Amino acid sequence: MERPAWAPQGIDLSVPSVSRIYDYYLGGSHNFEADREAARRAIEAFPGLPKIMQANRAFMRRAVRFAVREGVTQFLDIGSGIPTFGNVHEIARAADPAARVVYVDNDPVAVAHSRAVLTGDEDRTGVVAADFRDPKDILGSDEVGRLLDLERPVALLLVALLHFLQDGDDPWGRVAELRDELAPGSLLILTHASVEGSPRRSEQGDRVEGVYRTIGSPLIMRSRSEVERFFDGFEMVEPGLVSMPDWRPEGPADQEEDPVAYTGFGGVGRKA
Repeated sequence: MERPAWAPQGIDLSVPSVSRIYDYYLGGSHNFEADREAARRAIEAFPGLPKIMQANRAFMRRAVRFAVREGVTQFLDIGSGIPTFGNVHEIARAADPAARVVYVDNDPVAVAHSRAVLTGDEDRTGVVAADFRDPKDILGSDEVGRLLDLERPVALLLVALLHFLQDGDDPWGRVAELRDELAPGSLLILTHASVEGSPRRSEQGDRVEGVYRTIGSPLIMRSRSEVERFFDGFEMVEPGLVSMPDWRPEGPADQEEDPVAYTGFGGVGRKA
């Protein structure tokens, strides 16, 4: 298999990657046949996945614009994946040219491609190769130290990330570690997979979990109450934890007609 210029040396192109599968769902071009095959199997198990991912991205863009309106212009995006059109720095910068963004991912393809996309913009954006499970590595990184002032509010984005963390990884504890290092007024912007309140049945959730398990990236569908626990120590911003299209829609385009787009939860919380 020919290795494209954007693919770092040393990665196995035959092993699917969560971030490249997500890129495929969104219509991106930074994925390989192994990713596309895994994505097709996931869509077969859980029809409508690309529509859910599009609703996820639309929520993220609205939440970023909300953060800037609230005076928060520093963004820490963990599990940021491969940059696609309408990424955090583009949305934030359109609202406030001085906005600063640090992207964090543990996928070498996502990190390498992010650095390539952001070449020449290093004064306002940075990329960190690190894992959410090690908050100290993220907060202590040179890029966070260079670009973000943790004495001022930061918008922490955990978008479509936490459902890839098993309970044994204690994702609630990791979120709390990050929260405790953020200044009052900081925001938590979060989405999470769930079949609760969804038109998709729990058996379909089980099947898509099985697909991700086979590629070594377990996907955990959590209940609404389990997702709400991530906001401990944060005051929920109206309208609370809701289906992603229902979070502060800005126009008819945000009100999806396809019921599958209402799968999963999104919300924003503010640290007191």
